[in-house]
Amino acid sequence: MLDVACGHGRHMRLFARRGHPVTGVDRSPEAIAAVQGLGEAVQADIENGPWPFTGRAFAGVIVTNYLWRPLLPMIVQSVAEGGVLIYETFTAGNETVGKPSRPDFLLQPGELLRVCPGLRVIAYEDGFLDEPERFVQRIAAVRPVPTAQPMRYAL
Repeated sequence: MLDVACGHGRHMRLFARRGHPVTGVDRSPEAIAAVQGLGEAVQADIENGPWPFTGRAFAGVIVTNYLWRPLLPMIVQSVAEGGVLIYETFTAGNETVGKPSRPDFLLQPGELLRVCPGLRVIAYEDGFLDEPERFVQRIAAVRPVPTAQPMRYAL
């Protein structure tokens, strides 16, 4: 599982406790120090430097509260065949309730749907949450595995 902009490893810890191999990437040395020992911890400035996972694919990729549009294709490409992408971040409208408020950091309506070519969308939401108040988009999508039988994605 790859945790993009992992921070102090909330998602890495969750998946590691369940026995999954985990990898986290963040530009902050403090964040990387906090996740040492959980799995692979990569300190990298993914907004200004090269994507450190070119050629690698992960069974799961998770991104929360982070948006850097130039990385979206690399994030999607990092999902292995049969793997899952879980992405949630702020969307347009959030500027009316708090930060982030800059359009650069707010998804546009349907944007997550458009950036997932090659993935099968299992769940998608675009709306308002009230505790704390925020506008978000969420997507859960899988990279299909060619099979004779249709995959059964539990809802």
